[in-house]
Amino acid sequence: MRHLACRVQYKGTRYLGFQRQSRGPTIQGVLEACLESLIGERVTVLGAGRTDAGVHALGQVVSFKTRSTIPIARFPQAMNSRLPEDICVMSAWEVPASFHPVRSALEKEYVYLIWNGLHPSCILGDFTWHVRGTLDVERMRRAAAILTGRHDFRAFRNEGSSARTTVRELRALTVEVEAPDPLCPPGHRLIRITARADGFLYNMMRVIVGTLVEVGRGKLPEDLSEALRTGDRTLTGPTAPARGLFLMRVIYPPELDLDITVDV
Repeated sequence: MRHLACRVQYKGTRYLGFQRQSRGPTIQGVLEACLESLIGERVTVLGAGRTDAGVHALGQVVSFKTRSTIPIARFPQAMNSRLPEDICVMSAWEVPASFHPVRSALEKEYVYLIWNGLHPSCILGDFTWHVRGTLDVERMRRAAAILTGRHDFRAFRNEGSSARTTVRELRALTVEVEAPDPLCPPGHRLIRITARADGFLYNMMRVIVGTLVEVGRGKLPEDLSEALRTGDRTLTGPTAPARGLFLMRVIYPPELDLDITVDV
């Protein structure tokens, strides 16, 4: 029995998230159907991140076990020939039997994109949260600095998590304004929020983004220490829409030799 891992990209717009369910199409369900068609086996695909409906990925990592003898170098092309255009396999590796896409991971990185300006973008609409009104990026950066580090993030999650602990180490949280681009008319800009942590609670990234936006609007204080100290969800912002969120990469120990660098 072989144990394989793949790096997968997908546009999550028309899917009900990663995890298989009966109500509609999911990333896991499509990947499993693709593999059954390709190798003639019913397999279970495990993912590093159970992304929600509408969330995208550039660096999702999945694994599955198979008896197939297809050479590992041919798996991406063979799968892509059977996958819809909004899901693609970028690379594949043989991994140890003990590998697990979640438990073996050291950290994950997410990116959230905000289209900030009066008018929406019909090009970027599926990939950004349109926020009207000028956001104070410097205030957002100072608030992000408060959140960086090891904290109890129970105020930055939504109900539905089965996590045993709400303590996480947020190793990096940055707020950047993308360089001027022809897509950005005067008075409009693309804001990129990047977070890297040893793990994320349910909706944690989206709540962090919603909170930083409220800070940028002047509706919440820059100093979010009280929210961290008390765990009071009312002291944080709304959950940002799913469509602006990307699972960028999952980082594993060097000895696994998984080249999952994503350049954007």
